Amino acid sequence: MKAHIVHAHPEGGSFTAAMRDVVVEGLGAHGYEVSVSDLYAMNFNPLISKKDFMHPVEVPVAFTKEQRRGWKDRTLSDDIMEEVERVLAADLLVLTFPIYWFSMPAMMKGWVDRVLLAGPFYSGRDMYDRGGMAGKKALVVASLGGREHMFGLDSLHGPMADGMLRHIFQGTLGVVGYDVVAPFLAYHAPYVDEEARAVMLVQLREHVADLDRLPILPMPSLSGFDNRFRPLAASSSSDQDSSFT
Repeated sequence: MKAHIVHAHPEGGSFTAAMRDVVVEGLGAHGYEVSVSDLYAMNFNPLISKKDFMHPVEVPVAFTKEQRRGWKDRTLSDDIMEEVERVLAADLLVLTFPIYWFSMPAMMKGWVDRVLLAGPFYSGRDMYDRGGMAGKKALVVASLGGREHMFGLDSLHGPMADGMLRHIFQGTLGVVGYDVVAPFLAYHAPYVDEEARAVMLVQLREHVADLDRLPILPMPSLSGFDNRFRPLAASSSSDQDSSFT
């Protein structure tokens, strides 16, 4: 089994980096062959541009179209090809990052934009349970400043998995087909003492050890939709209504 970790934090001595190291150690102990892309250490370029392609592109650039062509013809830039191949080879993708403004850091968002290509990962017809990563797992390990009671159905910021971070769990990982396991979130991490952070790392180690038993976040299945992605029940109703017009 292979796991690939994508890490985004500018400080090598950060608590988020410590969480990454716990994940590396825990997965290795459970038989995974682990690779890591430390985006800041790599000086990864997060800016999508026509320089991503070694073939001539139309202007203005339609990036999803050019990504499909670049993947098919192997004319993507070397940094993209290396990351794509690492992700495709992995049975598990882990993202480790601090939560900034209800999202991932810009560095990691740029990695998503450039690496999770149209073509190998998804298409206009192939997504969710038909996406390129169907049958594989993804895990998010993130730190944040907010306290745990600030997140939930009736809480200040609302739900986390199907609210604040839905664009990551569903709109990114779920769309390309991953089974997204329950995340590990280190609440209030910048403000607690070292003892509390040590407890969080122990809890993370246990979370990784339980990976195969963690719940999977619910995602849509294309079996419930027609070829235009209308819900089948609604599509049937619409077809019946149209016969009276």
